[in-house]
Amino acid sequence: MIARRGEGRVALLFLLPAGFGFVLFYAWPALQTFYLSFTDYSLLATPNWVGAQNYADAMSDRKFWNALLVTGEYVLINISVQTVVALLIAVLMHRLTKSSVVRGALLLPYLIANVVVALVWYTMLDAQLGIVNAMLTWVGIDPVAFFGETSTAIPTIALVNVWRHMGYTALLIFAGLQAIPTSVYEAAAIDGASEARVFRTITMPLLRPVLAMVLVLTVIGSFQIFDTVAVTTKGGPVDATRVIYFYIYEKAFQQFDFGYAAALCVVLFLILVGVALAQLKLLRAGSSDLD
Repeated sequence: MIARRGEGRVALLFLLPAGFGFVLFYAWPALQTFYLSFTDYSLLATPNWVGAQNYADAMSDRKFWNALLVTGEYVLINISVQTVVALLIAVLMHRLTKSSVVRGALLLPYLIANVVVALVWYTMLDAQLGIVNAMLTWVGIDPVAFFGETSTAIPTIALVNVWRHMGYTALLIFAGLQAIPTSVYEAAAIDGASEARVFRTITMPLLRPVLAMVLVLTVIGSFQIFDTVAVTTKGGPVDATRVIYFYIYEKAFQQFDFGYAAALCVVLFLILVGVALAQLKLLRAGSSDLD
C-alpha cells in the first residue's frame, strides 16, 4: 500500500507540468472567454457588463448565420470526401501492402504547414498563371477561377484540405483495420465470401468504433478551418467562404469587438459539443462488434 502511494505521488509529479499547461493555456482562457461573452469589450477600456446582449445580437446577425451555413457546407464536403478517400486508401494498404515507406509518403502532406499548403494550391489554381488552368486550356477547357467564384470557392478550399489530411486519416483507419483478427477474414474466405461482401459485413461493422473516433476528430477539426481561408480568399467572394472561425477573427482583431467575438466562440463550442455527442451516440462508439 505504501509503495502504491509513492507511485501515485510520482505519477502526479509527472502530470504536474501538463496540468499546469492545461490550466494556463486552455482552462483559464476558456473561463476568460466565457466571462467576456457577457461584456462589451474593445481592448482599449475595461469590460462593460451587458448580460446576454451579445447572444441576442448573434441570433439576429445575418452574417453569423451565413458563416455557420458556409462552415456547414465546408464540413459536409470535407468530411464526406476525406472519409471515403481515406477509407479506400486504408483498405488498399491493408490488402496490398504494409510498407512503412508507403505510410510515410501518405503522411507527408500532413507535415506541411496549413499556410504553405494554401499558398502552393493558391498559386497552382490561379486563374491566370496557375499550372492547373494552363493544363485545362491545353485540353480545350476554359480557365476556372477556383477561388474567385461563389460556386467553386468553398469546394476548392475543402478539397485542398482533403489533400492535406487524407493520409493522416487513412493511417488512423489503417490502424483500426490492423486490430481486426485475421481469423475472421480466413473464415469468410473458407465460406467463399466475395470481397464486396467481406467489406460490407465484416470490415465496416468491426471498423465502426475507429470510424466514429475519426469522424468526431475530423468534424471538430473541420469546424476550425481558418488558415486556408485567410490565405486564399479572406472570406470572399461575396461572403461565400466567410467561415465561422474567420468571422470571429474579423470581429475580434479587425473590429475589436471582443465581447461579441467571445459570445460567438461560446456558441461554436456548444455546437461542437452537441455534434460530437450526437455522433458518438449514433455511431455507438463505446461498443464493438468484436465482443
